[in-house]
Amino acid sequence: MYAVIATGGKQYRVSEGTVVRVEKLDADAGASVEFNQVLLVGEGADVSVGRPYVAGASVTATVQGHGKADKVRIVKFRRRKHYLRQKGHRQPFTEVRVTGISVA
Repeated sequence: MYAVIATGGKQYRVSEGTVVRVEKLDADAGASVEFNQVLLVGEGADVSVGRPYVAGASVTATVQGHGKADKVRIVKFRRRKHYLRQKGHRQPFTEVRVTGISVA
């Protein structure tokens, strides 16, 4: 069984036991979180698509930890103008392990 969930402005295809890096959540490591915005639930040829969400469906997961992604470098440069601006950014994430998908 798999599901497509929406969290942090992005969509993720998850199944039970998978580890997913989502946008940072306000939860401690080891805590259980529930995603109610389930867009699609499928098992084999049986697929239910929500409008916009599947009614009564939820995905539960356990927070594994928090971290930061690799650095993205931002460079603004104008040749012959003595103009160079450099920045770096590391996006925070939360790593979760999906423990269950339920459809009511």
